[in-house]
Amino acid sequence: MPETVNKDIKQEIEKLVKDLNYHNYRYYVLDAPVISDEEYDLLYRRLKELEEKYDYVLPDSPTLRVGAPPLEKFEKVRHAEPMLSLDNAFTYDEVREFDGRVKRLLGRDEEIEYTIEPKYDGLAMELTYRGGLLVTASTRGDGYEGEDVTRNIRTIKAVPLKIEGPGEIDIRGEVYMDLEDFEKLNRQREDNGEAPFANPRNAAAGSVRQLDPAITASRKLHLACYGLGRVRGMRFRSQSDFIQWLRERRFPTPAKMEVVTGIEKAIDAAREIEEGRRSFPFETDGAVIKVNDFPLQEELGVKTREPRWAIAYKFRAHQGTTRIREILGSVGRTGVITPFAVFEPVRIGGVTVSRSTLHNWDEIERKDIRVGDTVVVERAGDVIPHVISVIREKRTGRERKVSVPEKCPACGSRVIREEGEVAVRCVSLHCPAQVQEKIIHFASRGGMDIEGLGEKNVGLLYSRGLIRHFEDIYRLKKEDLLGLPRFAEKSAQNLIGAIERSKHATLTKFLFAIGIIHVGEYAAKLLARHFRSLDNLYHVKPERIMEIKQMGEKIASSAAVFFGDEKNIRTLEALKLLGLRMTNPDFVSGEEGRRPLEGLSFVITGTLPKPRKGVEELIESRGGQVSSAVSAGTDYLVVGESPGSKLQKAKTLGVRTISYDELMKMIGKENGRPGLF
Repeated sequence: MPETVNKDIKQEIEKLVKDLNYHNYRYYVLDAPVISDEEYDLLYRRLKELEEKYDYVLPDSPTLRVGAPPLEKFEKVRHAEPMLSLDNAFTYDEVREFDGRVKRLLGRDEEIEYTIEPKYDGLAMELTYRGGLLVTASTRGDGYEGEDVTRNIRTIKAVPLKIEGPGEIDIRGEVYMDLEDFEKLNRQREDNGEAPFANPRNAAAGSVRQLDPAITASRKLHLACYGLGRVRGMRFRSQSDFIQWLRERRFPTPAKMEVVTGIEKAIDAAREIEEGRRSFPFETDGAVIKVNDFPLQEELGVKTREPRWAIAYKFRAHQGTTRIREILGSVGRTGVITPFAVFEPVRIGGVTVSRSTLHNWDEIERKDIRVGDTVVVERAGDVIPHVISVIREKRTGRERKVSVPEKCPACGSRVIREEGEVAVRCVSLHCPAQVQEKIIHFASRGGMDIEGLGEKNVGLLYSRGLIRHFEDIYRLKKEDLLGLPRFAEKSAQNLIGAIERSKHATLTKFLFAIGIIHVGEYAAKLLARHFRSLDNLYHVKPERIMEIKQMGEKIASSAAVFFGDEKNIRTLEALKLLGLRMTNPDFVSGEEGRRPLEGLSFVITGTLPKPRKGVEELIESRGGQVSSAVSAGTDYLVVGESPGSKLQKAKTLGVRTISYDELMKMIGKENGRPGLF
């Protein structure tokens, strides 16, 4: 039961929320943190601890940014004021024509004051605040009606959840992804066998439109606020006045904005943005020019879909033509072999480029790209080169098609391509292109939990030739470490001690640690529940794994290929000879293997007779799923002593409530007898 919250606790929680939101602003908006990540984490953990203990959560608490259960669909939201698109200008003469139209419509000859800012290539968004609280975030949609993506936008830490302001205000902006984060995301997707996003805008839009907010939270999204919809309770004099108001309330605003008088100065400012576009970490494809004065904007009005008081000057795309010399494969950290083109060096936008990713082998076939082809190459966002198209008219007949590789270019092992997947993978445990990442994963906390064997030390030991595979970890001696950077007598002994302790592992942890493609922690636990020992998995057939209800064809195929590889089996046997001894407490058989909760969803509230973690694991071992929040899809709420707010929500949604003893009866454990866990 949550304890009664007193005045002192309330004040501490309120101060923690205020401080954490300030530090989020410093980090995510100003890019100028004043505390370390460790200090931030301590404050955050303290806040979470107090909120859970006293069931007292403020509406702008940073803990609310993640963790919401997935949605089944997005609800529609009607915009109070239409979200219009912008007219485009592709030359400076067209910008001057825009200025002429503005002056004619206003009936004036004097120069107009304009604002100029980069045009973000992202997803348009509207944030609605009522009473100072963020109540809705919605996409542009058709301009009149968008989708409610509030829970996803709350995961962007630069977005204020609470502000000082009028009774109601709609703030508009653009959700985007930095180019570096876009490239990282695409590499991850290719490694996972997923199609890469075509550009940062698609990546941002795809991330915002996830039904599961946890996926959105895992991606580094940003927001730039620059527009105003409906507002009640105050008025703004100008665009620059509004931007200043946003900054004072810690909203992220455009990276650059100038206020100038006269269209020639506006053109100069736009030219400056175009010439400096490579300095921005995000993709910009133009400059937005707006009449600064809001009363003049109102006087100018709008056309059917566009305001008459703004225009977007679109930058010229940086492209070049060149000839492909070779198409090769690059092996990623999880074994995915990604094709790339090596071409004759070509200068594009002031930079010489000589290679480009081709994303995947299906893309090569779709575009019919061949070695020797003359191709159009574009630097998207002035950073990332891409092959846009083939100039077929320049073919001579000597061009050569490329085939999907049958062997890994890094180690020569056979590769696999799962049905319906675009990814081609090397599954060898000894592939040098993957080895360091595999060792880091093997030693991670979720794997063998070898403290002191993180990224830096793995890199050091690999560079000195001491480890070339994770079996080499168990051949290390203290004298191998002494004298290396960061290793003295005590630190060397600590690492050797951690390695020795890791020799006594559970099969579940070991199966996760060895890095089988598609086999995460949950799949590893399922395998351990159904196979008594590691030996039982050798040469296993995919059909046998698919008998496990939660296992799909993708995981079954990957695991079967892994355990069917004789090199992998020899490695696993070598690890046993080096002293690894695996227990399997997760294995269930006979009557214990029944799965009476198959397909059912549970949420727990209140204090139970047994530790909650153990109850959750028991539910999962019997086929059920445990969620943290009650929703319409919840089958049962397990109610302990002193239940929290989840009980009321369950009653509202009509979710069935059961006691701990009733749960035990469903499982077949009367009254939760001793020894259950």
